[in-house]
Amino acid sequence: MHSVNIFCHEFVVAVSFVACIAGLLLLWDSKQQKNELEETEQILLRMSFSYWLVYCIAFGVEKVMLPSWEPILMTLKITTALSYFLTFSCILSLPLNRFAVHQVED
Repeated sequence: MHSVNIFCHEFVVAVSFVACIAGLLLLWDSKQQKNELEETEQILLRMSFSYWLVYCIAFGVEKVMLPSWEPILMTLKITTALSYFLTFSCILSLPLNRFAVHQVED
């Protein structure tokens, strides 16, 4: 049962890796005139996709790394943890930013 959960998580990370690349391509700067709110939201979305992409890459490298390379594995674990929390903070900042802008406008 434990190996099924690990495989499921690895599959989800692989699919989200592809989704992050697609998301970053969709958010590619189109040089359109935007207001400050839209620009900030686009930056936060790019950061979220980028941090999650770093998580996916570090997670994948960690899975194929040899156990004898302990210092590199520890660095990868720290990288996955930091990128996970940075992704979470960017996603949390999206609605908070919109709420703050609406408060200033009122």
